[in-house]
Amino acid sequence: MTRDLFAQAALAQIPKILTLQDRNPHSPTYGCFDRNFWQYKIIDFPSGMSQEFVWPLALAYATDCPGNPFYQEPKLRDWVEAGIVYAAKSAHADGSCDDYFPFERASGAAAFSLLACLESYQLMGLNNSIALRFFEQRADWLAHHLESGRLTNHQALIALCLELTGRLLQTQKWETAIRQRLDLVFSWQNPEGWFQEYEGCDPGYHTLTISCLARLYQLRPTAQLKDAIAKGVILAAYFVHPDGSYGGEYTSRNTYNFFPHGFELAGQWLPEALSINDRFLAGLAKGLGACYSDDHIVGHHTWNYLLAWRDFVSDRPPTKLPAPGRVWLEEARILIDQRQDTKLYLGLNKGGTFKFFQGHHLVTSDTQFSLLVRQDGKLKNAVGHLVSPYQIQVDEDKIQIRGSLGWAKQKQMTPLNLMILRVVMLMVGRFFPNLIRKLLQKVLITGKKPAPFEFSRTFRWQNGQWHVTDELKTDNWDAVVSGGIGVDQTSIYVVMSRTFQRGQLQPWLDLTPQIRQLQPGQPLKVERSL
Repeated sequence: MTRDLFAQAALAQIPKILTLQDRNPHSPTYGCFDRNFWQYKIIDFPSGMSQEFVWPLALAYATDCPGNPFYQEPKLRDWVEAGIVYAAKSAHADGSCDDYFPFERASGAAAFSLLACLESYQLMGLNNSIALRFFEQRADWLAHHLESGRLTNHQALIALCLELTGRLLQTQKWETAIRQRLDLVFSWQNPEGWFQEYEGCDPGYHTLTISCLARLYQLRPTAQLKDAIAKGVILAAYFVHPDGSYGGEYTSRNTYNFFPHGFELAGQWLPEALSINDRFLAGLAKGLGACYSDDHIVGHHTWNYLLAWRDFVSDRPPTKLPAPGRVWLEEARILIDQRQDTKLYLGLNKGGTFKFFQGHHLVTSDTQFSLLVRQDGKLKNAVGHLVSPYQIQVDEDKIQIRGSLGWAKQKQMTPLNLMILRVVMLMVGRFFPNLIRKLLQKVLITGKKPAPFEFSRTFRWQNGQWHVTDELKTDNWDAVVSGGIGVDQTSIYVVMSRTFQRGQLQPWLDLTPQIRQLQPGQPLKVERSL
């Protein structure tokens, strides 16, 4: 049964998640899911996000589907409770937790792990006073803490956490905070339907926001919430590719994320939502889902897939595809152009990064020019896929993007950098964690430093196909060590990006031989027919 693909993909991750957990009742870190902390001892604090993994275990315990060896296994109940108690023990005194560095007090980690603990606690029928005190303490912290950056999925997630905690503890003390978070969500939803994620539209995190809002709608249905979900569903339908894959490098945060649960919930009153999952399941059946089997991020999709299996709507309408033609999301600066049997997904705010399909097959994935440049005795990477307000022209049969390449964000940690960060966090950052977060966001995620290379990318529809002409200019080609056009390059720090997806098996287009033949001031020109 197609529905079982969700469960099969999720249950395959449970042995890994159990391997990540300290399952020794006599261990001081019993219940901890951060193996780098409790087993390898290569970090000096546990990531609070890891405790989210209790939810996949609780759902595996409750999922009665063919071939599930974890169904109703009593040991899982013990390990889930241990995970919740460790989340409480490892939290700061104010209820917050860290994710990537000490005293970070990360909203995302706090909210994801609280949601998981709340849902698991109730699903397993637990009765634990330590857990209940912890839920209230963390909810209090989330209600009063506002993080830097516009991440709509976090605001929806926090609103859901506060709602669920209030119901469990039978209190309405977070009612004002819930409304404030939802007001942020509504204000950060663009009229085009997408929810703001840092610098623009990321369809992957968009599906997570829909998941949280659809669950909230079950608990507190309002017309405004229903309208926001409906607009979000309509937008998401455009980003399921013809082969059943979803998202990618042409979006603001470069993710292939797809969280299906919200579409099953919304599908109970908006049948179009079910078609989105059906199209994605067709891709999942062909092995086109992205791999999220990473020690830090394996939990998100695992619990969401199991929820989608649990709440799968059995009475489904015929799969509905978006109408052919052009979708121009002018404010997101994403263009989707379908004509004849071809479909082009184009990120104009990312220098013209694109995916091109013919029929049900990916023909070309392109993440713009990438050059390895020697500058000041160091090798630096100049790329064309960073978010920037490029000059664009969008006509019926011609699309053009102009701008400069930018220096890729490739900052790595060194022993000295780590020591400095630890000292800063211990002395100053523990009191101003949001300031540190804001500075790191600027260094690793937002903003662009231009590189001395000017590009233009032109798409022309001629004789029934797209022709792409790329041109790159600079005064000094001698500094360029190598260059090409990649299929999956990204250069900002996003936890859920740079995962493997099968479309990334396409070859790199090596332009180094052409570059070495260029004279000073002579442009590099690349012409292709898609």
